Amino acid sequence: MRDVSDTRSKVRASEPSDEPSRNGRSQEGPATSSSDGSPQRQTGRLRRAVGFILAPVAAAVVWLAPLGIEPHQQSLGAVLAAVIILWFCESVPIPVGGLIGVAAIVLVGVAPADEVLAPFGSTTIFTFIGAFILAQAMLKHGVAQRLAYFVLSLPGVGTSTVRIIVAFGVITALLSALISNTATVAMLLPTALGILAVIAKMLEDKGIVKAGFDATRLRVGTALMLMLAYGAGVGGLLTPVGAPPNLIGRGLIEEATGERISFASWIGAAAPVSIIMFGVLLLVLLLVNRPEVRRIEGVEAYIAEKRAEQGRISRAEWNTIIAFGLTVGLWLLPSVVGVIAGMNSAVYELLDVRLNEGIVAVIGASLLFLLPTRWRRGAATLAWSDAAKIDWGTIILFGTGMIFGTMLSSTGLAEAIGRGLFEGLGVASPFMITVLAAGLAMLISETTSNTASATVVVPIVLPLALAAGVDPVIPAMAATLGASFGFMLPVATPQNAIVYGSGCVPITKMVKSGIGMNILGGLVLVTVLPFTASLMGIGG
Repeated sequence: MRDVSDTRSKVRASEPSDEPSRNGRSQEGPATSSSDGSPQRQTGRLRRAVGFILAPVAAAVVWLAPLGIEPHQQSLGAVLAAVIILWFCESVPIPVGGLIGVAAIVLVGVAPADEVLAPFGSTTIFTFIGAFILAQAMLKHGVAQRLAYFVLSLPGVGTSTVRIIVAFGVITALLSALISNTATVAMLLPTALGILAVIAKMLEDKGIVKAGFDATRLRVGTALMLMLAYGAGVGGLLTPVGAPPNLIGRGLIEEATGERISFASWIGAAAPVSIIMFGVLLLVLLLVNRPEVRRIEGVEAYIAEKRAEQGRISRAEWNTIIAFGLTVGLWLLPSVVGVIAGMNSAVYELLDVRLNEGIVAVIGASLLFLLPTRWRRGAATLAWSDAAKIDWGTIILFGTGMIFGTMLSSTGLAEAIGRGLFEGLGVASPFMITVLAAGLAMLISETTSNTASATVVVPIVLPLALAAGVDPVIPAMAATLGASFGFMLPVATPQNAIVYGSGCVPITKMVKSGIGMNILGGLVLVTVLPFTASLMGIGG
């Protein structure tokens, strides 16, 4: 493979140097120039500066406006208006904006500190922590990378550009259902770029492109990069831990309605949506970015070389697989027992209470610090320094989001917003409210993080549905899943920013592909989700 090293170097030179933050997106956005004065950076600075001005102005306007609501509701509304502006403009890191809002809620007298901070003890916080630690082990010890190379080495995959694109999509979707979307894309990007270099060299050898052709301009490269970014978003829908908005939305739904959505029920409702969206993704990408060639040579040898470099599965990898398998098994066990013995059986009720998802996640994560890799040295699978690298910012943001949702409910502000929206918009049917919820979440996620989108939209959708006399669970789930549908812009999600930074994805192609994904994705959400959720007993 030495003959393609120069081409591969050209492609890898475009890789992003810094991984965007997983709790939002890169504060600077994908670099479009080495100059600090690039248009993208100037726009980012201007937007942050505007946020510092608009946030206090928005708070003052809401605080002083004659809204006809209770004083503590108006104070909460003022704080939330300022926080939403800070999130939208990214004037400060998104988790910090949440913390500022929490402090302000106490300072303006909405509620005492103990009451405000209570939701930070939510069991879902521990689900986040445990899942992130497990994901860190998968990344550190190469379990996820081994899975990727295994799929790419399957017979016939490496001889077709379409099958390679499909395989990368499947790998990305499966991994993103279990670990961070951003980490998945960042991990797979070098392999995708290496394969693109092989394809570019083959095209040169066959005279299809001129010698020295820039491989980043190939349509197949655009399709491959977008499959990574969009496949992560589609796969993240599959499980409650697949993306931060899932856990946030589910927590807010359970807090507001008292209806519990189990791990298995979520998968049952979201899996058809995820599978159909994968088909939509493949259709859109191949129509907009039709590969230059179908049959290729050299990729199978490249993957075989990479698999040989990995060697045998290490003890650390086995430990990680054991801990992860046990965690997922315990997450699913209550639902399996419920199907076999009945949801009213004593065994199901016992397991459902004892095997709390947060506790199970903590057990699985703790195993990684107990299972040894070297008995004599006392080395465990993970050290605490590894755990310190997990995405604590998203955990903080989730906690602040739970606080805002609880305060909206307990003060009655959410109900007032719901009544106002219901009267102003006149939407009354479950279908129209679901359309509104999904559309609003998708729109906001294009301009701010999917986590912040879910945190803002779900607490609004819940009271809106209740005011209209509609069961709020399905619309809120549509908003939760829709928050991950930021497909159009590099700044919409961290994974979009990563692949855009590779230089293989022109902004016009991302927008064109993203428009199709948003329109078709919205249709899938509002037509398929209500049906699959009802089959799983979710919502009324």
